[in-house]
Amino acid sequence: MTAAPERHLIKKYANRKLYDTRTSRYITLEGIAALVRNGHEIKVVDRETGQDLTQVTLSQIVLSEEKRGPSHMIDGSALQERGQALLDYVRKTLNVPSDLVSQVERRRGDLEGIFDEAIERALRRLRIPSHTDIDTINKKLDRLSVQLKSSPVRERPKNRPRKRKAAR
Repeated sequence: MTAAPERHLIKKYANRKLYDTRTSRYITLEGIAALVRNGHEIKVVDRETGQDLTQVTLSQIVLSEEKRGPSHMIDGSALQERGQALLDYVRKTLNVPSDLVSQVERRRGDLEGIFDEAIERALRRLRIPSHTDIDTINKKLDRLSVQLKSSPVRERPKNRPRKRKAAR
């Protein structure tokens, strides 16, 4: 018979300390990661507001695990098991279906396109060159520069004075 996973309520204080109410001790992010790897369920809340900080805390743990990299582990399979357990817990906690994630990504791309078009229209109305306009101008300047370099230079005769504009 397997024991049910223990639930740990972790309270986060204003000084960023984490307190495990189950063990009545302060705990580090590494300690929380160990709890998750060992199959315990956790919930992290702000002590003053009661706001659920579980997702933020798990993200911090994943980030710190990534920073440390595989060099701190002796066995590569142990690293994979630890990482997989943590990833499974994060997925379960977040409870976000993959099709929803892809749908959000697609819509984000659509919104970026809409914003880009709106900005382009606003710039045209204000007669401010857009990024596309500047790229077009730069290409034309490059072509003109090549044409000028390849065409023979005609010099003005030195004995002929320049024409001056008449003062009005």
